[in-house]
Amino acid sequence: MRTSRAVAISVGVALTAIMGAALATPAVAVDPEPAQEPRVTVEYFPEPGGEGRRTEVPLNTEAATGRSAARSAAPAAGATDGEVGELSVTGPSADRLDVVIVGDGYTADQQDAFHTAAATKWAAITGIEPYSSYQGLMNVWTVDAVSAESGITGDPTADVTKDTALGSYFWCSQTERLICADIDKVASYAAKAPEADLVIVISNSTKYGGAGYSGLEAEGYPFDGVSTLSSDNAQSSMIAAHEIAHSVGLLADEYTYDSYGTWTGGEVTDINSSTFTAEQMAANRTKWYRWLGESDPTGGTVGTYEGSSYYPFGIYRPTSNSLMRALNINDFNLPGREAMIAGFYREANALSSKVRVSSAVLRTSRIKVDQAELTGLAAPELRWYVDGVRVKRAQGLTSVVPAALGVPADGRKHTVTVEALDRSKSIRDPQVRAEATEKLTWTVKASGRNGHKKH
Repeated sequence: MRTSRAVAISVGVALTAIMGAALATPAVAVDPEPAQEPRVTVEYFPEPGGEGRRTEVPLNTEAATGRSAARSAAPAAGATDGEVGELSVTGPSADRLDVVIVGDGYTADQQDAFHTAAATKWAAITGIEPYSSYQGLMNVWTVDAVSAESGITGDPTADVTKDTALGSYFWCSQTERLICADIDKVASYAAKAPEADLVIVISNSTKYGGAGYSGLEAEGYPFDGVSTLSSDNAQSSMIAAHEIAHSVGLLADEYTYDSYGTWTGGEVTDINSSTFTAEQMAANRTKWYRWLGESDPTGGTVGTYEGSSYYPFGIYRPTSNSLMRALNINDFNLPGREAMIAGFYREANALSSKVRVSSAVLRTSRIKVDQAELTGLAAPELRWYVDGVRVKRAQGLTSVVPAALGVPADGRKHTVTVEALDRSKSIRDPQVRAEATEKLTWTVKASGRNGHKKH
């Protein structure tokens, strides 16, 4: 359920109230400080291929003076407003990281164009590792949002105003390339999909722009992050790839602000930032010490490069450049890649079964499991055990019968366990390896009816 939030009071309404009260009765006290519209931090990239910047913006479009008003008309009869589509569904939402893509500035007869843009943008994002190898842990849904007008406010110039479903607009906070949207409206459309862990808003425009909202769960929304980006600019896809890394991989920004100067605090919690030099990191066996000296997909080697988490001095990042520093490169560094893989496994299950582990099964029952399809960097493996002893000949099987595995008919209870693990070379941290390992265990009862049920 959404949490309650303060509602902004416009200056005009406040003045009217004050004047009316003065005429009626001079004894009425007036609060000179109207409630403030909630604001959240967003990240944007002023130039294609450049470094990021952060600022605060209103949660709702109406708070952006002169930018947008309520929709002037309902969608035309027969329009697909709110219709949910499956772009890439790999498993039940309970076991997947669910991404919902919503379009803005598309009229009823432009929804096919939105679907094409959604597919194109997602293909660009999943062309980047480790998104590419771990697509099997994600579902991607589209939701049609029918706008009264084509295009969005602020395109091509600041004086252009459009009536759109999500109220997205350029020139947010007086920044041309920053695309904001009405997050309440975004949430109402995203809620139509089976699940929404992450939301991407594709605005109908050829102009470069976008943004990343964070901290939305604290405002009562069911998802933490929303990425906005323009539909027909190839470089805008990188914005979403970067933003999702904050939510999923818990990665920090590696770019800096000159005004921040030197970090003088202690060690930071950021996965990809540290106050330790390479020598100190290796000696303390901390942060990305396991990757030090390795050739990196971003170019060069993993080490400690000064400047990260907005501070140009006193804090280090793993590589000279990466997708978390600037959008002129489409690679995560090795520590960042490992963090992303850990995040995918935190958010999704690679192993599932319709045979309930809470119910005992017979020796002659068939146990079927589903393993997410992982490729590329991933190295998935499926193992079976009887009473904790590995049955090597059953490796890789997704359907077994306990008796065939070697469960004896001796009148005792036994256990059958299946283990899915990822032996990817992109994982070196034992904690991440443990995150990427999943097990399901069934009790094989000695006799009687088979009590398991499917759900």
